[in-house]
Formats: sequence, C-alpha cells, structure tokens
Amino acid sequence: MVSIDYDKALYYTIWQQWDDLIVIMIRTTDDLLAKKIKNFLSAFQTEKNTEKIIEQHENLLHYLDHAMAI
Repeated sequence: MVSIDYDKALYYTIWQQWDDLIVIMIRTTDDLLAKKIKNFLSAFQTEKNTEKIIEQHENLLHYLDHAMAI
C-alpha cells in the first residue's frame, strides 16, 4: 500500500477536486479507503441532509489521518 494515495486523497478532499478523488478511489489498493471515498462522494452528490454529508466527510478525513499515522 502506497502512502501517496493518502496524501493525494487528503489534498483532493481539501481542495474539492472530486474527479481526481474518483481516480484515487479506483486505483488504490486500500479497499477501506476506496469505500470511504465512495461513501463521501455518494453523500455529497445525493444527500440533502448536510449533517450526513459532513459526517461522511469527517469519516474520510479521520480515516486518512489514521492511515497516514501508521
């Protein structure tokens, strides 16, 4: 597993570059990272409740923080 995926995912999430985040989701070998990205992007596109979008965003950022610390 390459830690550069985490760095790029964090960068793309912070700067709202969703197309690039989708590329990371598809190419990463970390299945959990791909799932977290998918959950966030799905919520961002379809959810009307902003609390759920924020929750998925925080879940993604928390996972990235945890994965980069290891």
